[in-house]
Amino acid sequence: MGCAFAALWAGPASAETDLRLFTRDAFELSGDVRLVAVDGEKGWVNGGFGKLRSGSNGDLRVRPQLGNISLVWKPQLSWSLGAIVVGSLHGGQRTEAGLSQAYLTFKPMRSGRLAFSARAGLMWPPVSLEHDGADWHVKDSITPSAINSWIGEEVRPVAAEGAIAFNPGRHKLRLTAALMAANDTSGTLMTFRGWALHDRTTLAFHRQPLPPLDEPVVFYQAPYTHPLLDVGAGFAERPGYYAKVAWQPPAPVRIELFRYDNRANPEAVNDDLEWGWHTRFDQAAVAAELGSGLEFKAQALQGRTRMGTDETGRRWIDNRFRSLFVLLTRPFGTVRLTARLDAFDTRNRGSDVGDEYDDKGWAAMFAAKRDWDHFSGIVELLHVSSRREDREESGLEPRQRQTQLQAELRMRW
Repeated sequence: MGCAFAALWAGPASAETDLRLFTRDAFELSGDVRLVAVDGEKGWVNGGFGKLRSGSNGDLRVRPQLGNISLVWKPQLSWSLGAIVVGSLHGGQRTEAGLSQAYLTFKPMRSGRLAFSARAGLMWPPVSLEHDGADWHVKDSITPSAINSWIGEEVRPVAAEGAIAFNPGRHKLRLTAALMAANDTSGTLMTFRGWALHDRTTLAFHRQPLPPLDEPVVFYQAPYTHPLLDVGAGFAERPGYYAKVAWQPPAPVRIELFRYDNRANPEAVNDDLEWGWHTRFDQAAVAAELGSGLEFKAQALQGRTRMGTDETGRRWIDNRFRSLFVLLTRPFGTVRLTARLDAFDTRNRGSDVGDEYDDKGWAAMFAAKRDWDHFSGIVELLHVSSRREDREESGLEPRQRQTQLQAELRMRW
């Protein structure tokens, strides 16, 4: 009996010890400043067609710029229950601040070769091979690929996710699945602006501008999109889902397959003329270590988004999109060099929107990074070439090219 009372008495004390809300290790602060030189067309953040974070009006512009600042709060509520809350500020053209992620984490004790974990809240799904940390920063460069730029823009739902990791023999497997909501408008930017390459992410309850819309689209589509939004019945009646399989054989290589479907109603519309977009995509990814510190990463994504009523067997908008990148990273002394090549396109075959909204292009990036104790220095050169016929409505040539050179000082505490 005495032992039982002792155990009951020790339980709350142990739980109290595990509670860490405002300790020093519960906070992370990161940020960067950069010098940016860019040419080409007006940037998409200012309502243009530009593919990069910064834009110009055809001439070369050089300016200092505040990049991204993130404050991460990681309270530990018990030995297995925690949380991640991230507030971010995006500088440069159209400065804005807000909530980036906010979710609970559950990581019970591992049992033998089996481990379970769960998350619930506002968060990015486990897609990107380029981002790292709770602040979701790009690890080896400044600008992520077209695929992961779009994930940061339009694929960040409110979700309940569970994952199981186990080791059959010398292999490692991780299975992840989630039900999600508040991502019904995903696909709007992909259709009306197309692919882009930048490190701005959509903040909760903020909206993203769209380029100038043609008739008849301008009469039924808002000139902006809120990527974090339920349109129509929402989660209770029509939950979306995503699922992932990650396999690591007994070799320095990891293969991932990912499936996403927001299951939005493409005929649902709210009073602000924001629509449900039924968006789904599949992705295959591989990461491998090739020896001498050389790392190889590749992601390929293919999907489809549809919106509007069904007329003669076709909805107003029926957009198929795809992208691929390959990336190589290798250290040379204290400097890490990274090179990446992207290819992307969209194909519109809807009853109202046809090939005038098609987007096709490629991009090449080269970056050099040097780390110190709490600082990193990065120099990045990025060139993108793309073609969109709807640029002609704004007096632009369909084929546009942009080059951006950035020097960044990144800080972390």
